[in-house]
Amino acid sequence: MEVLVLYYSRSGNTKKLAAFVAEGVQSVDGVTAVLRSTQDVTRDDFVNAAGIIAGSPVYFGVMATDLKRVFDEFVGVRKKMENKVGAAFATSGDPTGGKETTILSILQCFLIYGMIVVGDPLSATGHYGVACVGAPDEKTAENARKLGRRVAELCLKLHGAS
Repeated sequence: MEVLVLYYSRSGNTKKLAAFVAEGVQSVDGVTAVLRSTQDVTRDDFVNAAGIIAGSPVYFGVMATDLKRVFDEFVGVRKKMENKVGAAFATSGDPTGGKETTILSILQCFLIYGMIVVGDPLSATGHYGVACVGAPDEKTAENARKLGRRVAELCLKLHGAS
């Protein structure tokens, strides 16, 4: 079973956070993390995934254009995405930089794709998803791992270990 960890990263901070999310996915037996940038992701990555955790830096309070491009271009597989698990993460350059609205813009896409949307677990922050200012620190890295693990465990519960 695969969980796609999809990200766009300009400065490298979102890529770093994505790697920590993927570690959390990978920590669940029977689940493999597929780590892809928006430039490298394919439609097959979407279709083959039991869940997707997508991340972006904040751009005017929403996801980066290149992540939105992926959702727009892959809309043809939308019916194959129903009931898969979706979660999100974000990075910003400022403490008030719109991380939650960016996460919500990603979660809206997952809802339109018919996916089951989750935030990070209560053992992390219990909010919309994982976010940080600049590069992730160790606390954020741990929360990212918890988000990845939560999605992987939910995928197993929903779709079995096939």
